[in-house]
Amino acid sequence: AMDGAPPPTSPTGLSAYVAVSQLLGLALLATTGAWLGRYRGGVAWHSPLQFNAHPLCMVLGMVFLQGDALLVYRVFRHEAKRSTKALHALLHGLALLIALVGIIAVFESHRAKGIPDMYSLHSWCGMATFVLYLLQWFLGCGFFLFPGASFSLRGCYKPQHIFFGITLFILSITSCLLGITEMLLFKISDSYSHFVPEGILANTLGVLLVAFGLVVGYVLTREEWKRPPLAEELALSMDFKTLTEEDSPGGGS
Repeated sequence: AMDGAPPPTSPTGLSAYVAVSQLLGLALLATTGAWLGRYRGGVAWHSPLQFNAHPLCMVLGMVFLQGDALLVYRVFRHEAKRSTKALHALLHGLALLIALVGIIAVFESHRAKGIPDMYSLHSWCGMATFVLYLLQWFLGCGFFLFPGASFSLRGCYKPQHIFFGITLFILSITSCLLGITEMLLFKISDSYSHFVPEGILANTLGVLLVAFGLVVGYVLTREEWKRPPLAEELALSMDFKTLTEEDSPGGGS
């Protein structure tokens, strides 16, 4: 940038929507904690309360952190691309680790209580989402974070990476909604239809999940809010393409 040039600013409205997304994310985490603490006895490992780590970890990892990882390229619009990529991968990796803890918690809890595994629609959708999310993370790191992939391969895979990133975020929220409903039907099936406080609080959590997903999705799909390539990135991209595709002047034809 030239000396005296004004600092780059975010597009109108972007900061407000990102702030709303974070408020919704914190609200859904607080609501999850309130539900588990007030009505389900809290969270503890190697105890009858171990199962409660599952919904907490899934909401934190597969929804909140995954959503924030998707927003990285909108929030850090003027930072170095390499740093933004690393943060994007780090947040996704942290989400995977936290989700893995949640999956271990539910399997160990089921084993201790003699409950069968993987029979419900929630478990099918949730496990499929986690496995695909893990695959998406490995492919993303391989294509975009680590050197080796050619410019053409990156270009071909990028649309799929973006599509499946948003799709997996939607599937994660859907799996959480299925899990909330399943848990309510197991725990308070006799009183759920009477608008008991626990049911209302859990339903509120579901609404917050949907709202968080809608706000994040809106930010991601606004074309004018996409991260613009910096001048040095355009130059590096052209150099990288020239080297990998052997199109430089005097190169082999």
